[in-house]
Amino acid sequence: MEDKMFCYQCQETSKNQGCTMAGVCGKNSEVAWLQDLLVYVTKGLSEVATKLRNEGKEISKEVNHRVSLNMFTTITNANFDDESIKDTIETTIELKNNLLEKLENKENLSKAVLFNIKREEYDIRNKEIGVLATDNEDVRSLRELITYGIKGLAAYLKHANVLENDNEEVDAFMQRALASTLDDSLTVEELIALTLETGKFGVDGMALLDQANTTAYGNPEITEVNIGVRTNPGILVSGHDLRDLEMLLEQTKGTGIDVYTHGEMLPAHYYPKFKKYDNFAGNYGNAWWKQKEEFESFNGPILMTTNCIVAPRASYKEKLFTTGATGFPGCKHISGEIGEVKDFSEIIELAKHCEAPKEIETGKIIGGFAHNQVLALGDKIVEAVNSGAIKKFVVMAGCDGRAKSRNYYTDFAKALPNDAVILTAGCAKYKYNKLALGDIGGIPRVLDAGQCNDSYSLAVIALKLKEIFGLDDINELPIVYNIAWYEQKAVIVLLALLHLGIKNIHLGPTLPAFLSPNVAKVLVDNFGIAGIGTVEEDIKLFF
Repeated sequence: MEDKMFCYQCQETSKNQGCTMAGVCGKNSEVAWLQDLLVYVTKGLSEVATKLRNEGKEISKEVNHRVSLNMFTTITNANFDDESIKDTIETTIELKNNLLEKLENKENLSKAVLFNIKREEYDIRNKEIGVLATDNEDVRSLRELITYGIKGLAAYLKHANVLENDNEEVDAFMQRALASTLDDSLTVEELIALTLETGKFGVDGMALLDQANTTAYGNPEITEVNIGVRTNPGILVSGHDLRDLEMLLEQTKGTGIDVYTHGEMLPAHYYPKFKKYDNFAGNYGNAWWKQKEEFESFNGPILMTTNCIVAPRASYKEKLFTTGATGFPGCKHISGEIGEVKDFSEIIELAKHCEAPKEIETGKIIGGFAHNQVLALGDKIVEAVNSGAIKKFVVMAGCDGRAKSRNYYTDFAKALPNDAVILTAGCAKYKYNKLALGDIGGIPRVLDAGQCNDSYSLAVIALKLKEIFGLDDINELPIVYNIAWYEQKAVIVLLALLHLGIKNIHLGPTLPAFLSPNVAKVLVDNFGIAGIGTVEEDIKLFF
């Protein structure tokens, strides 16, 4: 049977080789093709923008924001709506053609720049578009590694952009890197250099988002978050976009509707500005992959602000709303451009007629250990390390997922020595943030820095500890890295860590399928990248 698609950008890709008939994530072959097409025309747009910059011309924020939004749209579990993606392709081709008219030197343009197609022809498959269009396995692997890193970086930029923070240098790099993946003259060595450069700009993009979030909402602080429920009807907010949450909280004030976070939105509770809302009730449920059961028991409407969508059950599909880069066929989409106030009145009105959430657990969990808060505890941490009370920090950031093999991370956390402290960010924390692992001299053994978007905090903490202990090499710190990955934001985090010189990172539950044997060997030989073993083997290895 002929393959209908090919995608291997996420950890759950079929047989750790590639999805060829339909995505494990739930996307069908048509959506997969349209996403490939969107990436292709975005690369064409990026090439034109890069050439215009080389001619000394300024590129507008509209173009920069379009590239970030497009790449974010193709991230795993973000947009399953074929018509929405077609709209985006149409907008991108039009924008590219308008820019092309301004380009003076039109020699040596790639096929992606010259590519034009009418909407009614979008379904025509073109073998020159998509992952397998590159024949050389190592070139393909590096092109995809760069592209997926850019997708992750685009997610950070999109969140910064909605808070009206921009970095032209990062935007220019993203577009240059995307254009470079079209350049057949680049050698494997040049692509490896570009991959590492992607990590450098990944750090810059994370720093921009950190600045945007903390300027808008204050520095995260140690916070206990309620995981039970109240008696009022509620709205559940999932994903990562803090600006969407802020607008919803403003519009629900005084309505009798409570707002709960889900999945990656949990760390919103750590920001001082959100604590002023009396109807900001708590966190409901766990990581993204459990949403079918948890969205149903929640009873009220759900707002998906970013990736993390699982195909909804019929029982709550009419209550599921999307916004931003997200989309799902049959679900209402709430529009709103950067700088605009979105209208959530339809969601609020629906919530008024729903029952209160069904309680699925009780208690509280603690978080808020972003870099500013951890560094405020610096003296206490240094004392604990010097006294031997804390022997090791274990970075267990990253993603959660459906695979049973991910129970490794729960078992690993349980097996850690009592003098080890977990540093985490992202939804991977749901594998161990409710285990009651206790504290060391008042320092919790699980220090949650926030969303995967907040992974920058873990880098800042490591660099600061290196400075405090007077070390020459960041790898001399008593820190080990045992990271779970799922989608493309984890890819840019990995590349950022490599740029910072961090070695011997263990990545699981499987190594990426998009790493060819030769590219994987480069990462192993130069950076000590490794997979995971059994809990017993890895505890012995690390300790």
